Amino acid sequence: MNPTPTLERLRFNMIEQQIRPWDVLDFEILDLLAAIRREDYVPEPHRALAFFDMEIPLEGATAREAGQIMLSPKVEARMLQDLHIQKHESVLEIGSGSGFMAALLAHRAAQVLSLEIDPGLAAVATANLRRNGVMNVEVRHADGAVPLPSGPTFDVIVLSGSVARIPQGLLGSLNIGGRLAAVVGDEPMMRAHFVTRVGEGKWDVVQPWDTMAPRLLNFPVPSRFNF
Repeated sequence: MNPTPTLERLRFNMIEQQIRPWDVLDFEILDLLAAIRREDYVPEPHRALAFFDMEIPLEGATAREAGQIMLSPKVEARMLQDLHIQKHESVLEIGSGSGFMAALLAHRAAQVLSLEIDPGLAAVATANLRRNGVMNVEVRHADGAVPLPSGPTFDVIVLSGSVARIPQGLLGSLNIGGRLAAVVGDEPMMRAHFVTRVGEGKWDVVQPWDTMAPRLLNFPVPSRFNF
């Protein structure tokens, strides 16, 4: 009888069998995924699924809404790689969830502000991050679909969920050279969009890969009907 795989073996298999085949080949990203304990951010009832190629339901939400999940490991990893985050940069994340993506972002950036619309999940994410010694993330209970007040701008903005179209209000919160990552579209086809602010009113957009992700709450959804 084969012995039960250890957590480290499961983590290794996740990286080699799920993440590398999705063209995540940056050694620093792969080392980070090996070092950050994903299972520490997975709700206890689902911890056995921490390394599976799937979205994981989240526990602790104040109001149960569809789509409160952890993204699959390969989507988190590919998004992190394609953003090319530098150690001096500031990051805004929309959708904290359990805090795992914020933990990954925190190890690449100087500072992360993560907004979570559900107060229960905001508390869970804060507790998970502090328990794991991640101190350069502020989790804030806030609706990321509400326009940010004038003031802070960011080098990177990450939407940890899908939207029907790129939120134009968030683009104005990017510094020159800043990047926004979002999964955009409708079922059954969505694409990852990476928008770079290359100048005043100038943007470069690439859509390098397909995926699916649950909707972030409260972002506009265009009508499907025309009259």
